[in-house]
Amino acid sequence: MDIYRLIMKHDLIVMVDLEGELENLIDRAIILKKQAKSEALPELLKNKSFALIFEKPSTRTRISFEAAIAQFGGHPIYLNPNDMQMGRGETISDTGYVLSRFVSGIIYRAFDYRNVVELAKKSTIPVINALDNREHPCQIVADLMTIKEKKKKFKDVTICYVGDGNNVCNSLMVGAAMVGMNIVVATPKGHEPDLAYVKTAEKFASNNKSSIKIMNDPVKAVKDADFIYTDVWVSMGEEKLKDKEKDFDGYQVNMNLVKKAKKNVMVMHCLPAHRGVEITDEVIDSKYSIVFDQAENRLHSEAAILLHLLEV
Repeated sequence: MDIYRLIMKHDLIVMVDLEGELENLIDRAIILKKQAKSEALPELLKNKSFALIFEKPSTRTRISFEAAIAQFGGHPIYLNPNDMQMGRGETISDTGYVLSRFVSGIIYRAFDYRNVVELAKKSTIPVINALDNREHPCQIVADLMTIKEKKKKFKDVTICYVGDGNNVCNSLMVGAAMVGMNIVVATPKGHEPDLAYVKTAEKFASNNKSSIKIMNDPVKAVKDADFIYTDVWVSMGEEKLKDKEKDFDGYQVNMNLVKKAKKNVMVMHCLPAHRGVEITDEVIDSKYSIVFDQAENRLHSEAAILLHLLEV
């Protein structure tokens, strides 16, 4: 099936929730970044609290959201599911009903996409998907912000994703196609991205006169790349699938692969990186790498997401 908006109110559950709004959101994030470096930010979130529910570990997502909320005068409340009644059998529906009476928004990192959808359906406040097993939309907003900063445009720009067709890959395909970028995905056979996301990305690409290609040859894939993007091969929740890494022989983003792309190619990674596995030290610490710009932009893009969803 196609990926489409499931929630009627202002939530960010899947990339397509930002259809028609994504580029303006990215531009606002760039403006907020400049403001944050030169002046005091207005307290647009004053007297607003936000619940952060994280079923999986997090460094960048949790800290960037907490910092963004605090920057604009709000108050983040971190909730460990093991310390909540939700972790003891309370339904997600009841959690949504109750939190809607206490806070202004919920940021939820979940193992199961269906739980994010359920929470959003039962909450009367904005719910933000901070990563689930199908998508990672907040990461992709930051990635596209980084690309816009570097290239000043999306048209005629090509990004090549090399690695596992995981949640980041799903959101990246759709997000890149939504802004009119060309995207090439190279994965080992059997690890291709979800076909529903491919079809959704193809529709956006067709509308924007850009292209999407799925293949199994990383060398061929990076040939015309302005950006090479990779992620871990074994995602959170797949730790028992350590043998999965054997399927990715030849998919490491190393200097040999980087030199097959355009001379001025830039390398991206959503982090955390398994150095020496999907990417080498030589690349991640090189002049080609913009991974730490990506990480910094999580703060500003998530600030823009919060302000956008709360319409302030």
